[in-house]
Amino acid sequence: MTPRLETPRLILREWREDDLDGFARFWANEATARYVGGVKSREDAWRVMAMHVGHWNLRGFGVFALEEKATGFFMGWSGPYCPEGWPENELGWGLLPEFHGRGYATESAVAARDFVYGTLGWTTAISLIDPDNHGSLRVAERLGARIEKYWSLRGRDIHLLRHPSPQQLQSASSQH
Repeated sequence: MTPRLETPRLILREWREDDLDGFARFWANEATARYVGGVKSREDAWRVMAMHVGHWNLRGFGVFALEEKATGFFMGWSGPYCPEGWPENELGWGLLPEFHGRGYATESAVAARDFVYGTLGWTTAISLIDPDNHGSLRVAERLGARIEKYWSLRGRDIHLLRHPSPQQLQSASSQH
């Protein structure tokens, strides 16, 4: 069962059938879909959404659907991810364009990272980001992630960024 996480502005929750309209818009938009595999049809977006639901059942974790608290709108997704063939457990995020530039990706990723470190007991996490995805690279940087190496994933060259460990985060917070 998918837990429900809340931040001051967001709800990270289970996926619902009515998320498909927004999710399909994300995948239909070249500007957002190009960094995560390319444009997909509504039917293929549904399959990706179903994979996210199934990831929770198979792995015991997965990306959350993101909802804006103030409006109840579906905004995108954020959270842990590690399908078959992935190099390690990843923290990922993706937002519809109208929600870019407001700090939502960072806010959701911090909540997701707190969840995987605190509840799931992860000791590390990566993010796999296209080198041209400057917005996501800035989010990862704000989270303290650093480029560890270049990686080829399914024929695409990407950055593998390493997030600070729980101990590094605790040490940094105790110094402030």
